[in-house]
Amino acid sequence: EQVTGSCFFLETDGAKIIVDCGAVQGERMCSKTNLEDFAFDPKTIDAVLVTHAHFDHTGRLPQLVARGFAGKIFMTPPTKGITDIVLEDSLNVMRDNAKKCGDAVPFNSNELAIALSRMVGVNYHTAFQPAPGMTATFFDAGHILGSSFIAVDVDGKRIVFSGDIGNSDVPILPDTEAISHADVVVCESTYGSKDHEPMAFRSDALAEFVRTVIGRGGTVLIPAFSVERTQEILYELDLLITAKKIPAVPFYLDSPLAIRATALYHEYASYLHFDHPASMGGDFFAFPSLHSTLSQSESMAINNDRRPKVIIAGNGMMTGGRILHHMTRYLSDEKSGLLIVGFQAPFTMGRQIQEGAKSVTIHGERVAVAATVHTIEAFSAHGDRQKIAKWLHPKTGAAPKVFLTHGENDTKASFKTYLAQHDITDVTIPKVTQMFEL
Repeated sequence: EQVTGSCFFLETDGAKIIVDCGAVQGERMCSKTNLEDFAFDPKTIDAVLVTHAHFDHTGRLPQLVARGFAGKIFMTPPTKGITDIVLEDSLNVMRDNAKKCGDAVPFNSNELAIALSRMVGVNYHTAFQPAPGMTATFFDAGHILGSSFIAVDVDGKRIVFSGDIGNSDVPILPDTEAISHADVVVCESTYGSKDHEPMAFRSDALAEFVRTVIGRGGTVLIPAFSVERTQEILYELDLLITAKKIPAVPFYLDSPLAIRATALYHEYASYLHFDHPASMGGDFFAFPSLHSTLSQSESMAINNDRRPKVIIAGNGMMTGGRILHHMTRYLSDEKSGLLIVGFQAPFTMGRQIQEGAKSVTIHGERVAVAATVHTIEAFSAHGDRQKIAKWLHPKTGAAPKVFLTHGENDTKASFKTYLAQHDITDVTIPKVTQMFEL
């Protein structure tokens, strides 16, 4: 009934597994949602299958261990590497939040270490048995590095869990693989009511926005998700600078998590696909005017640079992270600009600004929104309704039974109507914890 917090429970006569175990994001900092009990007994779960490393699909894995889960956690090798750094980073953030809110931290370092030790990397297209009577296979979802949709074969049926389906024509990732066949698809619907701008549009729109803001002496702020969005933007900026479509002003990557994630993109480069020949064999996320700031002191020093510049910092929904420090400085500056490049969940600061808020509260201080605010949805890592509707037509067999999840309620209702116009009529919108017999 919302975007984020993905977790799906699958039970047969002989086994119980879950697909994803994500945290809810976008609520107020002191929300207790992620401290609540699971809707099942973790001690009874045989295995976990993970579609990809984003926190809203992995964030509660250590809690699962803390509450008795003793099985293995299966994912692709790149997902394993990224999940490691995502969960370590999230633990530090949650510790800080807990101090401010007086709440318990959802898990500790030991529970995180145990969860990481239980993770098993499995390559795409390699069938394996996560639990008795079940066979699972990962296929490339084209969402982030290592992302997958998962086919689970059980009792003669194939159930496909979409995870998050990637956008079309992403310059650094392979396309989303087609579904060969399926009886049931549990499908995300983040952008189920929208069509993204053409991908060719995004490079021109990015260049125009940067030129405009830099041309009037301002600073461009780009709140970006540390995994995938940041790497795509760096790649695009590198191409634009090379083509002399934007000036080589100082560019700052101010996100330790994004810097560590980018290193993994180099390590798993064989999983990537580049649309520009010059990227092959080179440092495809770097250019001479790019400065990476790991330490807090380096981050704070960015504001001493009074020149026009571009700052890319986490987090993408503006609910925390280093971007808030820069927004305090530049959001009230009418010469500057804020570029939104990802989904903004309800109640987040990002959604408030996107919907036209004249001011927001950052670290207890009321800050006016005078900077130019612009959204480029073509940078989204999620496919739009056209992409997902096409993906929901398997290569063989009739259109499957579909459960729409991971989307806002009105979006799912709109998407259900859209799918009916594309010959997919057996569509269910489930409630939280609702069970279905297949």
